[in-house]
Amino acid sequence: MGNATTEYASLESRLAPYGQQQALRFWDELNPEQRNHLRDQIESIDLDQLESLISGQDEEQDFESLAASASPPPAVRADGSGTSWTIEDARERGEQALRDGEVAAVIVAGGQGTRLGFDQPKGMFPIGPVSGRTLFHFFADLLIATGERYGAEVPLYVMTSDATDTQTREFFAENQNLGLSAEKIRIFRQGTMPAVDSQTGKLLLSEKDSLALSPDGHGGTVAALVKSGSLDDAKRCGVKYLAYIQVDNPLADLCDPVLIGHHVLSESEMTTQVVRKRYPMEKVGNVVLVDAKVRIIEYSDLPQPAAEATTADGELKLWAGNIAVHVIDVAFLDRMSQTPESLPFHRAHKKVPYIDESGAGVEPKQPNATKFERFIFDLLPSARNAFVVEARASESFAPVKNAEGAETDTASLARAAISDLHRRWLERAGAVVDEGVQVEINPRFSLSPADLDRKIFANLQIESDRYFDR
Repeated sequence: MGNATTEYASLESRLAPYGQQQALRFWDELNPEQRNHLRDQIESIDLDQLESLISGQDEEQDFESLAASASPPPAVRADGSGTSWTIEDARERGEQALRDGEVAAVIVAGGQGTRLGFDQPKGMFPIGPVSGRTLFHFFADLLIATGERYGAEVPLYVMTSDATDTQTREFFAENQNLGLSAEKIRIFRQGTMPAVDSQTGKLLLSEKDSLALSPDGHGGTVAALVKSGSLDDAKRCGVKYLAYIQVDNPLADLCDPVLIGHHVLSESEMTTQVVRKRYPMEKVGNVVLVDAKVRIIEYSDLPQPAAEATTADGELKLWAGNIAVHVIDVAFLDRMSQTPESLPFHRAHKKVPYIDESGAGVEPKQPNATKFERFIFDLLPSARNAFVVEARASESFAPVKNAEGAETDTASLARAAISDLHRRWLERAGAVVDEGVQVEINPRFSLSPADLDRKIFANLQIESDRYFDR
């Protein structure tokens, strides 16, 4: 009992200067294991930082001013214009980096499939239009095919969250690491941040022995790579470049040699793949240049006049839409990990379930809490020669975010985009695909459209759904 009293006193003295003692209000009802759980959570919080965030002492962005001075970023367009080197030059340089084992892959996979009506990690969602392969399988097959082509296995770092970590590890184990070498995979968990009551700034409890915690955003990748030892592992393996994607985009061309080559040839520390925005207020981040620095202004922060501004030829001035595909120098991430202020926190007003003073659960009907998260793209202003590479949306961007019935980003739209892309590949190689037929090509069968010329016979007639497997 004395030990528990001492522990309580220690935690209270830690929380009291910040007025957060209410986090201990059920202490006397907890057993030793529950007390240890709560203690560990409290001790992991940087309370000075949290107080600064709650009080708004961190610098707020003036997005209107930013947008007014924003111009298009330094970029190579999808047709290869905008640089002194060619697409073929970029491909050759990227292929050399892959052959030399200088590239590793990072997949951010912390999200649950809740919005899809899928109660498992989103990476386990079946997306193959014919095969039913999961998102994780899509990227594993791509990495296997890439490793086989260039004679060097690509290390894979998968970032999970508290919500997805256990199931993701079990999924990889039960599926023999999806064909990847176990020694080339590291699964690590992103950090968390506590949610606070929007009115009072007080820490919320989700249970009597637990703070209301949520993932710290994809910007938490940097700290999580360091904490898990994954960044050191990459350096030990001779990796110079990390190819970064989020798991919900099955068209993301992970370890694309052309993108990697543009990154290397531009001497960029962080390169961002984008698509041309379809309309001014499209819900994608806007990649722009402000004060000679590349940065992203979220669609919700971009004033409408800036979004609608056009060039003399009628194109959108701010045309580049972020699709969360990056190539990042390992040395740059190493440097940024030692300067945490390079990744500021953003606030989100959300509905967060909590327990009240009596211990009863509350499911709020309106946003009641502030969450804090970091975004990986906030590294861009700190990167030397940050560069942008345009991709065609039909080849690179089909995110799976929304349940069926939504106008955009549904699984059925993504499956259609996959099938349409592979139909074009097949038709380019001389095949005839009947109307309404779905097709799907595993990258282990064909990694690029050019590979199909050697794999299928001329005038191949495809009359029913077909999966081209390895």
